[in-house]
Amino acid sequence: MTLPVETMSSGQVRLLVLTPEYTDFLWLESLLCRDRELVPDMVWCPDLIDCDDLIRNTHFDVILWDCVFHGDSEVSFLQYLSAASNDKSVLALSADPSAECAAELIANGAADYLCRQTLDAWSLARAVKCLWYREQLSASAHGHLGREVASGVINRDLFFDRLQQALLRAERGGHRLALLHLNLDDFRSFNESFGYQKSDLLVLKLAERLRHSLRRVDSLMRIGGDELAVIVEKVEDSLDITQIIRKVVNALNDPITVDGQNMVVSASLGVATYPEAGDSPENLMRRANRAMFEAKRDPGTSYRFYDQHLHITAGYQLRLEADLRNALRGKELELYYQPRIDLATEEVRGVECLLRWNHPERGLVSPDEFIPVAERSGLIVPIGYWVIEQACKRLQESSDLGFPGLVFAVNLSFRQFHDRKMTETIFRIIFNANVDTSLLELELTESAMMHDPEYAQRCLRELNQLGISFALDDFGTGFSSLSNLQHLPISLVKIDKSFVQELGHSADAEHIIRAIISLSHSLQISVVAEGVETEGQLEFLRQQHCDEIQGYYYARPMPWQDLVQFLNNRGQAACLQR
Repeated sequence: MTLPVETMSSGQVRLLVLTPEYTDFLWLESLLCRDRELVPDMVWCPDLIDCDDLIRNTHFDVILWDCVFHGDSEVSFLQYLSAASNDKSVLALSADPSAECAAELIANGAADYLCRQTLDAWSLARAVKCLWYREQLSASAHGHLGREVASGVINRDLFFDRLQQALLRAERGGHRLALLHLNLDDFRSFNESFGYQKSDLLVLKLAERLRHSLRRVDSLMRIGGDELAVIVEKVEDSLDITQIIRKVVNALNDPITVDGQNMVVSASLGVATYPEAGDSPENLMRRANRAMFEAKRDPGTSYRFYDQHLHITAGYQLRLEADLRNALRGKELELYYQPRIDLATEEVRGVECLLRWNHPERGLVSPDEFIPVAERSGLIVPIGYWVIEQACKRLQESSDLGFPGLVFAVNLSFRQFHDRKMTETIFRIIFNANVDTSLLELELTESAMMHDPEYAQRCLRELNQLGISFALDDFGTGFSSLSNLQHLPISLVKIDKSFVQELGHSADAEHIIRAIISLSHSLQISVVAEGVETEGQLEFLRQQHCDEIQGYYYARPMPWQDLVQFLNNRGQAACLQR
């Protein structure tokens, strides 16, 4: 089957380019732009953290990966890349010309391989177009599968054949696989109340809803009158399965409308994984079915894992998410405050507001543990607004306590920019609080603006017009710092603590800090250094005329009452007891 040339020219081919060097990105861009059929929309990413954010939250047709871009292991990173990108085409680029290298890369998830030494415009464009065509064919095939589900045909033989093929792919690639067996609860009552035709339509509408929430690589089939099965391929860990379960549960939460009637359904899910629960379609299905019947013991929509270890891990993540939802309503969340000290006067110029969670059973939960859960689930958006609201209340209170002019800095998550009413919501919060907006500072990282840069820039400008100032956090660790300083209303940059903690050990860190301070001051931008813990670090930053510092040398993050005491006693002690 071939696709016409017009297919390529009818829309842009979106590429994510993973390479540490900007010059290499420009070189690859120039090669692809020579092809008249290609309309490449290319995004450069040199940073591993931003890479994960981009892959999970932005659509790309092809990932162009320079093999020198990885963490500790080239093969491990490629396997992660293939799984995290929902099986998007990965085009590997390496200096090694050997066929052995190509075979290993393709075996571990790469869709194609090119050698840098012999690369030219024709071969690169040809490889990109081939992979892009393959994506179009895959999308077409997936649509065909959707039509099979929507047709209502129950074909268990076809399902077992698909499961067998998926198991063979998992075995060859060394991947894990999960089978979800979903059974609607008390389906007999639907048949008795609404008739078989409406009940059948209910199942088909539910299947269609589920299909839209799954990854392209996942297969959904109807295997019985009230049964559906999902084959989840390329599973890295329990979190992958957790995300699929969350989507299935969310799809079941909303009523389904059939002939004007809203029907609420619940289901029991059984999950079995390869290789833990079996290596044949029959064993996997039998154990998923057993887990499903175990889930029937619980009321409402519920799930059980056949594999006990995976059950515990994934179940913990989902329980943590449920607890976090309750924490937001139950006033378990709290803000801690870490002072920022003016180096010239040693006075407190502001505080950074940091989120803490006092769990009723686990005690103080580490932000490193619950913030990623909040990010993945989307809870970070309402939590972020709650933090801004609390910061505004404390800002007003600090003025009444005799600390006017104290700046309150709040971290803004990249997920916040997914909310199209972000500006409106923040405006409502600060209007109701009736605070001096010049004392409210929003800290954002460069990755926060990468999902939709134009929308992010518009939001920042609108908020800046209200008097809110912005700080660029983790400065020096992203890829577009200079561009952001030039085009965004940034009034302060924060030097990442990784540079500060290398002072005295790395000459490069000293050069980088000098350059950041010099550049920022030349643009009339203030500088805060994070993670200051020693006298030596403090003295170096003072010599370089850094404006403010933040770190354990002066104060750890603390509850509000401790901060008030710290502010009252700041003239009596230079630093807190550790």
